[in-house]
Amino acid sequence: MTTTSYPARPHEGGAHQGVAAGRLWRGRTTDPVWVRPAFLGLLLLTLLTYLWNLSASGYANSFYSAAVQAGGESWKAMFFGSLDPANAITVDKPPAALWPMALSVRLFGLGSWQILLPEVLMGVGTVAVLYAAVRRRFSPAAGLIAGAVLALTPVAALMFRFNNPDALLALLMTVTVYCVLRALEGARTKWLVWAGVAVGFAFLTKTLQAFLILPPLAVLYAVCAPTTVRRRLGQLALSGLATVVSGGWWVAVVELWPASSRPYIGGSQNNSFLELTFGYNGLGRINGDETGSVGGGRGGGGWGTTGLDRMFGAEVGSQISWLLPAALLLLVAGLVVTWRGKRTDTARAAFLAWGGALLMTAGIFSFMAGIFHQYYTVALAPYIAALVGMGATVLWEERTRLAAAATLGASVALTAWWSYVLLDRTPDYLPWLRWAVLLGGLAAAAGLALAGRLDRRLALGAAGVGLVASLAGPFAYTVSTLQTGHTGSIVTAGPAGASMGGGPGGGRMRGGPGGEFAAPGGPNGWPAQAGPGQLPPGGAPQGGRNGLPSQLPSGGPGGMGGERGGPGGMGGLLNGAQVSAQAKSLLKTDADRFTWVAAAVGSQNAASYQLATEKPVMAIGGFNGSDPSPTLAQFKEYVAEGKIHYFIAGGGGGGGGMMGGRGGGTSIATWVEATFTKVTVGSATFYDLTAPAK
Repeated sequence: MTTTSYPARPHEGGAHQGVAAGRLWRGRTTDPVWVRPAFLGLLLLTLLTYLWNLSASGYANSFYSAAVQAGGESWKAMFFGSLDPANAITVDKPPAALWPMALSVRLFGLGSWQILLPEVLMGVGTVAVLYAAVRRRFSPAAGLIAGAVLALTPVAALMFRFNNPDALLALLMTVTVYCVLRALEGARTKWLVWAGVAVGFAFLTKTLQAFLILPPLAVLYAVCAPTTVRRRLGQLALSGLATVVSGGWWVAVVELWPASSRPYIGGSQNNSFLELTFGYNGLGRINGDETGSVGGGRGGGGWGTTGLDRMFGAEVGSQISWLLPAALLLLVAGLVVTWRGKRTDTARAAFLAWGGALLMTAGIFSFMAGIFHQYYTVALAPYIAALVGMGATVLWEERTRLAAAATLGASVALTAWWSYVLLDRTPDYLPWLRWAVLLGGLAAAAGLALAGRLDRRLALGAAGVGLVASLAGPFAYTVSTLQTGHTGSIVTAGPAGASMGGGPGGGRMRGGPGGEFAAPGGPNGWPAQAGPGQLPPGGAPQGGRNGLPSQLPSGGPGGMGGERGGPGGMGGLLNGAQVSAQAKSLLKTDADRFTWVAAAVGSQNAASYQLATEKPVMAIGGFNGSDPSPTLAQFKEYVAEGKIHYFIAGGGGGGGGMMGGRGGGTSIATWVEATFTKVTVGSATFYDLTAPAK
């Protein structure tokens, strides 16, 4: 392809023009009349689309919803991210993602909409920021294409309607890239500092994942910013300081706060947030050595197939990769077109920023040996969308060059073929669609390859058909995602069977909303001699976590039991229990006399009862039941002081074993069952800790 300089647009470069360019809501005097209505229409459609059928997911991930309910009642619980208002233990992440939801619950009460609406607004905000970043340097069409691609990415439609931390993380990462691009326009320190602040709060959202894009962005600024080397390095140092301050203040408070008067740090083995950050949520995710997780402490593997093709494989492809091949091709094309620009060329810098963020994050995701779930890939959606919007419009402007037109056509043909492959993985789902996408895409690709020689109206028609063909597959999967409620700790977008998930030991599960499993040989489909690394042939990612199915064997001290019911299946390690009206009434009786109305092994089990009663329920051992909190001695002390009313039999994990942690759930359950009176309510079993066994 012939290279060409791509100079800054006069109305978009420079400090003074940048101020006017940032006034999104007022528009630009140089814009065509359709630009602002189109942008506002995109935001409105995104909002309405994400709001549709929102309450179908109920409390979504009850693990985080319980923490939101706790934060809605207790400022201390909100600050620390505690699982219950009495502050026994925190979630296994920092709490920033919980704060908007907790404030919503404080203002409007507890409910599905109150918890999930902030996530929807984060999705709309991410589309708006992405549009601003792309449109600022390129064109309104580029920004609109990028925004539409993001909004219609299946995993984005899933996670911007779900209460995991990934929605806020995606927003903050997009803000970070936007701020860096603003800083590159005129070497403006303010914008680089704001980028550091965004990264700091992203760290308080999902710890070290926030830092994945820092190396390419830092190198980009150090090389391309229009100022002296010394000033560039000084600005980067200030940005790093901003990151440390905005993300470190909370860490410092937690580490300096006396452990005896704050909740235990969930996910850690030594009650330390720093241990959680660099262990379970840090290097453990890379090398697989995650003490305290399912299969933890074993040195890795088992969380799906790793390698260069991971983002395209059966486990992940349908979630994120629809336009990933085109994004990579357009990244290369964009760099070729802009390569002869000056060192400070902002168009090339934009391709390097979004492309570097994509390659860095996708590379880590592709090879990480620790816990990996399909929905993590929502982090890639803004980067892919930006590259598609920028690359397509740059090649369109260069379409009189044969190489540019051919590359634009090739990107559409590549997308059509890849969409056909992805749709063919669910052959019973809209079987006609894959052929329509393939044929329509190839026809559009042929037209685009000749766009420089066609009448403008014909060329625009080919471009329109190409855009529709490219978005038809992800649009269909997004609609399927919106039609289905998603609950539990592992969720996937698209129709049933769209995503295969890896579990410990390389087990595979059938994904998609409502996926179920049934395998002979053991209770609830669990193999008769199941151990770590063994999974049923078909699993239910909608109701599980860490690659395990949502229904696990019940019974036994500290075992995985609970009250059956609902889509999530058996309560316990991976999803909460269905709480009956009788059980709710039992726990609420004399509830105000106790600090915790009950205690249960595993956070998901405890969360269900807390959300049902809106009373504090202690989660023994944290999410997996493998955290050493409380110890048996501490639990006995709580019981002696009359702080806990009931112990809920069953639950998740139990501590030790395949979890690799030091949780005491098994010893606590054994002591309780030998010491106190059993109370059976329906299919659930409780022990009254105020009534010793006779």
